[in-house]
Amino acid sequence: MKEKLKKVQAWFTKVGREVYYFVSGGIFLRNFGGMVATVALVLTLCLWWINCYTKHGESLHIHDFVGMDLDDAIDKASNSSFEIIINDSIFIPGRQANIILTQNPKPESQVKKNRKIYVSVTKKIAELVALPTLKGGNDDYDNFKKKCERKYVQTEISKEVFSNKLEPYTILEVLYNDEEITDKLNDGYSVPKGSTIQCVITKRGGGTVPVPELICKRYEEANFLISNFNINKGSIIKDNTVTNEANAYVWKQVPRYSPSSKMRVGEQVDIYLTQYKPKNCGGAGINIESPAPVEGQTKPEGDDEEEDFGGER
Repeated sequence: MKEKLKKVQAWFTKVGREVYYFVSGGIFLRNFGGMVATVALVLTLCLWWINCYTKHGESLHIHDFVGMDLDDAIDKASNSSFEIIINDSIFIPGRQANIILTQNPKPESQVKKNRKIYVSVTKKIAELVALPTLKGGNDDYDNFKKKCERKYVQTEISKEVFSNKLEPYTILEVLYNDEEITDKLNDGYSVPKGSTIQCVITKRGGGTVPVPELICKRYEEANFLISNFNINKGSIIKDNTVTNEANAYVWKQVPRYSPSSKMRVGEQVDIYLTQYKPKNCGGAGINIESPAPVEGQTKPEGDDEEEDFGGER
């Protein structure tokens, strides 16, 4: 056993002595020194090339262009060897066009010269977006409002109408620029982004109100009374004499008027119109089933064959 240990020890001693002679020899030292020098030179050249390529020693801070006019930003950027590139434009109601909203790289970033800076700006003309329809539960005002907001369209309630048949906040009419567009929604009616549309919605009524007396009143006056009584217009039935609806007279209403009659808030009243004031106006609470012109009223040409303007229809 001792002899084996001695042999192993002698072998390691021999190998160590040879390695020492090799490492301490002139050939190895010259080769090793050459390798170190080569690596150092390569690293130096790489660092020098990277420094030249990135111009790290000449890095610049990017200005904050957000909120600036585009033309002013372009001039300022060019003075610092930067280039402004528009990559997006957004219409914002009430905001001046060509105002920078965002930039990339961000302000105060360190970049090399001649760097391109990508910006988004405000747009002068809004793009058109299609309004949602009232189908599939969209006639609920809250749902309709959320879908419009996702399209950057605002909604507002222009009128509330009492109704005991429909759920509260049900949309009855949609208007844009005072024009009713309810029937046009199914055809993909479009408005500019940022627009505001008006909605007529329902609300629940409570209690009862007197039936208004509309007989012998002009349509405009009757319409005003209906709105003041918190009830709704029902059907508007015109006879063949009506040429000017606003100035036509009511000769019949449903439900009938009587001093003691009541109707629920939000219910409808149907009114029948004739162009001329019936001569038998003055009977309280009755419907004038056969309206006729006031005595002495001339009838329009072509109606000579119809002595009674309110005859059977």
